[in-house]
Amino acid sequence: MKENKSFFSSLKFDFAAGLVVFFVALPLCLGISLASTSYAEMDGMAAFGGVVFPGLISGIIGGIVVGSISGSKFGVSGPAAGLITIVAAAIVGFGGFDNGGYEKFVVAVALAGVIQIALGFLKAGFVAYYVPSSVIKGMLAGIGITIIIKEIPHFFGYDKDPEGDLGFNQVDGHNTFSELGYMMDNVHIGATLIAVISIAILIFWGTKMIKSNKILGMIPGPLVAIIVSIFAALLLVDNPDFAVSGEHLVSVPTPNDFTEFKAQFYFPDFSALSDPQVYVVAFTIAIVASLETLLCVEATDKMDPDKGRTPMNLELKAQGFGNLASGLLGGLPITQVIVRSTANMNAGAKTKKSAVLHGVFLMSFVIALPWLLNMIPRATLAAVLILIGYKLASPKSIAAIVKSGFAQYFPFFVVIIVMLLTDLLVGVGVGLGVAFLIILYNNYKLSYFVAPKENDGIIHLALSQHATFLNKAVIVKTLDEIEDGKSVEIDLTLCHDIDYDIREVIMEFQESAKDREINVTIIDAEKLNTKELTN
Repeated sequence: MKENKSFFSSLKFDFAAGLVVFFVALPLCLGISLASTSYAEMDGMAAFGGVVFPGLISGIIGGIVVGSISGSKFGVSGPAAGLITIVAAAIVGFGGFDNGGYEKFVVAVALAGVIQIALGFLKAGFVAYYVPSSVIKGMLAGIGITIIIKEIPHFFGYDKDPEGDLGFNQVDGHNTFSELGYMMDNVHIGATLIAVISIAILIFWGTKMIKSNKILGMIPGPLVAIIVSIFAALLLVDNPDFAVSGEHLVSVPTPNDFTEFKAQFYFPDFSALSDPQVYVVAFTIAIVASLETLLCVEATDKMDPDKGRTPMNLELKAQGFGNLASGLLGGLPITQVIVRSTANMNAGAKTKKSAVLHGVFLMSFVIALPWLLNMIPRATLAAVLILIGYKLASPKSIAAIVKSGFAQYFPFFVVIIVMLLTDLLVGVGVGLGVAFLIILYNNYKLSYFVAPKENDGIIHLALSQHATFLNKAVIVKTLDEIEDGKSVEIDLTLCHDIDYDIREVIMEFQESAKDREINVTIIDAEKLNTKELTN
């Protein structure tokens, strides 16, 4: 009975959060699908805008299938911007849409899912623990800044490029920064007015006055902004200078009958299993999607106020089953996505039910009420995404990184700059390289070990000389395996230097230990608060 009460007490929060994530995910599913196919369109392979449904399929599966299996409390999965160029190149390589290239491509997506399931059983999720905190936080801030820059044109009604295309080079032939210049010559007054009203509502709805109200506090701010923006667009429809219509609105396919609905699916051509290139594409998707997912999971866990930890290997399996299902139904590749996960967390989600519900909302509205979705101004969704971007790259969080010392802020800013000029994985890769070089430069002569010993019922963990992010995995594993109710003594006496990542792991363990009734004593604890140790 208590468990049933807990289910329903969290459901009201998860329902509202799922609705918010749905509104965030909708334009991204459509935009990523458009961006993935537009490169093929440049080669004359497909009509622009003709294949948005695969993105919706993967969004639905990412919510319902992956969300049901995953152990992540806040993580939300769906089509990812980081795979756009891989998807586009693969479709063209298989001959393009007109020659059955997409039907061959989705075979590779399904195979990628099988590979990910295998990686989960092989316990490959440990890779995430080798990414330093500075790189993870740089990735979050980089995504936030990229979202803000990419959504500013939509905010002002310049809607030539689809949402979700986070690469430097854009679908319309411009790049991230030149697009802002073209926007200045194409500002749409009506869309801008709606965007300003929307962001004002979102900011007001985040105030303490609204949050403390028992009724208004349960209504998601984005839902209010969207309802108001729809009515505002209807009021402006008769004014030719202010009318928000056509490309300025969301565009979801609206089939007239079941035959047209069925025609939107692209089912796999299993004869492609004899093509070696299918296996190359499948392996590429599996590796890239797994890396993006693990990075997102690690970042989401860091933002978790309860300091929860997602089982990485289970997440790989969940993503694998999701990509297997997506491929079989003709969808795009799936990963866990930080933008949707952040929106989920900020919207007050309590459990993973919110991720599942967002998938249910996607499926229900796309099938039953696509006409209603097509009334939503894109400028309002841009306002929602800009606020999410701001929270990912808040000045407060950037200032905290700067105060942490050179070893933290240099890789952090490198990741941001490279991400803005390329993409997520390249930025993370370069950031990892920089962080690793700093560690080698400062500490190449020092060693490290964890030596757990249990005496008189107390577990003693001795850290020796220097602890870096390279040792993060074994420390996390050691602390996670401590039984509830035990007493633990962490000895820092012999430590010459403690990396920021290791300090963070120890402090997070202290927080989580309270719920596990673990008594934690730290010898020489002042070293955890010494700034010089992070430099």
